[in-house]
Amino acid sequence: MPTTSRIVIDVTTDENQVPVAMEWTAEDGGIMNQPASAMALSMWNAKEFAAMRMDLWTKEMSVEEMRSFVVQTIMTLADTYERSTSDKDHANALRGFTEELAKRIGVIES
Repeated sequence: MPTTSRIVIDVTTDENQVPVAMEWTAEDGGIMNQPASAMALSMWNAKEFAAMRMDLWTKEMSVEEMRSFVVQTIMTLADTYERSTSDKDHANALRGFTEELAKRIGVIES
């Protein structure tokens, strides 16, 4: 019998609708009101063959933190790509690109 799980994302905004705080809950995973400073949510619509996304970050998040967040997100996408396609060569190409990007933007030292 199918079951339904819920993931809840609460975003608190200021008077200009700019996020100032975020929390997420996934009760099935034992996560309750976990704070977050940024999120990148991607969804796939197979009928339209299109990706949709929602990117949010709090106004206190620094540029340096955002650089690290983007690099780490791309690295996890490489892992997802490899797990879902078994295409290790191209996943490693993505990792190599991301490592070079991280060096160029100062996330890791050359």
